[in-house]
Amino acid sequence: MSDPTFRQVRLGEALKRLRERAGLSQRDAAYRLRYNYQKLSRIENGQLPEYHGMRAMLDLYGVVVSEEAPFIDMWERASEKGWWRPYGLDDQGYISLEHDATKVSALQLGYIPGLLQTENYMRAVFSGWQIQHSRKWIENQIAIRTRRQERLAGDHSLEYHSIIVEPAFRHADRNQLLHISEMAQQPNVRVQVLLDTAGLHDGHNGSFTLLDFAYPGEMSVLYVEHPAGATHVEDAERVKASKLVFKHLSKLALTPDESAEWIGRLAAER
Repeated sequence: MSDPTFRQVRLGEALKRLRERAGLSQRDAAYRLRYNYQKLSRIENGQLPEYHGMRAMLDLYGVVVSEEAPFIDMWERASEKGWWRPYGLDDQGYISLEHDATKVSALQLGYIPGLLQTENYMRAVFSGWQIQHSRKWIENQIAIRTRRQERLAGDHSLEYHSIIVEPAFRHADRNQLLHISEMAQQPNVRVQVLLDTAGLHDGHNGSFTLLDFAYPGEMSVLYVEHPAGATHVEDAERVKASKLVFKHLSKLALTPDESAEWIGRLAAER
């Protein structure tokens, strides 16, 4: 059996909180649901329950019909197959997190952020990696990144805030710079440039991404990539500390309007 997806784990945690709020032990709840407690434990750890079983849990835990909608939505999301599956990606990676997020805040030191990249810039990035990949692999990665960018448009668009340090613009051509300017005009996109003149700051510790979700409980995740892969952190205190760092860096950076002017001047020079 494959590991539970991010969505399934979130649903299990939500159901566990409801059970605890109702003052029921896992054994008591399992008995009333006609489950063995091992099954209920597996559900609370991310095993997807059958639909009617989940409705029975909501009823037992005192969730009235008018309050069921967020949990039904979570179950439906947890049941879906991600659009990324045909591209060879699993449900435990960053793409699934970003897909479910309502807000993404990213500090980027080395590259233009993926959600703001042009196709030519993507190709340059993938071609510059030490490990050489096939043309098919590169095309697949470009297709994935292009599909991700669709989240910045539409009725349920992603709220996106990116702080990009000055050196990351060094290899951006004029079209890439103009594309950033165009994307930054969207009401849900906020781009700030952090200049070298800001001096030493917490941002030099490395790039990171913060993701906020509209799940019951209002959770957030810190995501960090490194040479050996990536890790995501859900511990509330550590995520809170990272949010404070991002807020501080946002104050050090140029405002969105000042950033647009700076990027525009840089584009005019290229």
